[in-house]
Amino acid sequence: MYDAASRQTFLNTSKWIEEVRTERGSDVIIVLVGNKTDLVEKSQVSIGEGEAKARELNVMFIETSAKAGFNIKALFRKIAAALPGMETLSSTKQEDMVDVNLKSTSGGATQSQPQSGGCSC
Repeated sequence: MYDAASRQTFLNTSKWIEEVRTERGSDVIIVLVGNKTDLVEKSQVSIGEGEAKARELNVMFIETSAKAGFNIKALFRKIAAALPGMETLSSTKQEDMVDVNLKSTSGGATQSQPQSGGCSC
């Protein structure tokens, strides 16, 4: 976590996690995510602090950078693997995973009229 506001947010995680568990139950999947790892020089919370807090609160922990795309897939795989009934899929090999690209292949062209019967969404 990488600015002063992030430091305060980090300090409030215990309270928020307690509220989530009170509202949703103790079997809820919670991941403490340290973002913006691409801004290491501005870090306010160390990886060690994040890992320790996650252990203390009995939640998962991962460091990411949305900007650089670092550990984003790993974050969602970690959540998916923790879902009920996913124990048998946790052994799935990484090469068996399929990436889905949601970016338009139209070269950035703007959407105009839908083709007959098509959707403009």
